Amino acid sequence: MTQENIQDIKSLTLAQLKEQMQELGEKAFRAKQLYEWMHVKLARSYGEMSNLPKSLKEKCTETFTYTVLEPVKVQESRIDGTKKFLFRLADGNLVESVWMRYKHGNSVCISSQVGCKMGCRFCASTLDGWERNLLPSEMLDQIYAITRLTGERVSNVVVMGTGEPMDNYDNLLIFLRILTDENGLNISQRNITVSTCGIVPKMRKLAEEKLQITLALSLHATTDEKRRKLMPIANQYSLDELMEACAYYFEKTGRRITFEYSLVGGVNDTKEDASELIELAKPLCCHINLIPVNPIKERDYVQSDKTAILAFKNKLEKNGINVTIRREMGRDIDGACGQLRRSHIKKQS
Repeated sequence: MTQENIQDIKSLTLAQLKEQMQELGEKAFRAKQLYEWMHVKLARSYGEMSNLPKSLKEKCTETFTYTVLEPVKVQESRIDGTKKFLFRLADGNLVESVWMRYKHGNSVCISSQVGCKMGCRFCASTLDGWERNLLPSEMLDQIYAITRLTGERVSNVVVMGTGEPMDNYDNLLIFLRILTDENGLNISQRNITVSTCGIVPKMRKLAEEKLQITLALSLHATTDEKRRKLMPIANQYSLDELMEACAYYFEKTGRRITFEYSLVGGVNDTKEDASELIELAKPLCCHINLIPVNPIKERDYVQSDKTAILAFKNKLEKNGINVTIRREMGRDIDGACGQLRRSHIKKQS
């Protein structure tokens, strides 16, 4: 069996694992044991699986790869306790994740790709281009590794780190199935948010899955012209198409859409922008998350000042729009997507 054909055991659903055990001549209950060790007890190797026979461990070692992320760097914010993790993958690539403590529980923001090809103008993730998609196991193990390292349970997961989740659609779906499986960590679908810059066909496809996750659309502009300047994906899909896809998602799932709106000083934070955003949001069941943009030195965008941010929020609220200003977490530790990975790579080169 060539290395390319070896299956990744942590990316298998319980049903698939049962089939694999059968093929290896093992009893079905071994699949449940393995699954529990990987996805509940968060074992880092077969060696930790104390109730499995040595012969099965040897078979598994020969048949499957076992994904475990190696922590390279951990930064902790002195401001709010947010932790940013840089992990090394088996092929040497690096991904980053963020752990945030909220009153309602601990939240982890994970990456879905190594790098990103979407080219959004205000994001550090895209500056070095796209390397590859992450496997379901590599997405899962960001959560598992952080759970082990912090010693605290994760209750909320946000797929909003480096990468475009909808560009890694099949692996994303497997990741969601395993993460929410009652035989695994059993995180509620309602506690999971997946972001997208707006790949319309995949948004519609996700709606058909009828999952109870929250879909967050990176909107960031209220006209096609302005959005095209900020986000190259806007050259493919118009705002009209996006809003139709959002309405379709709500119709199929009953789940309110979140609009992510990064406020960039002098670019998209005017009274006119607020009025246009109200027009877009009014017909939809949505929530608007205003994000004071995290400045990155490679771009000349600046954060809107506090007065402009509050005026923008107040105008939306007066028009009956559900809106919050996202708490800034980890500003002092390269908190924005892609910053830590990029600064680490630069130091190494």
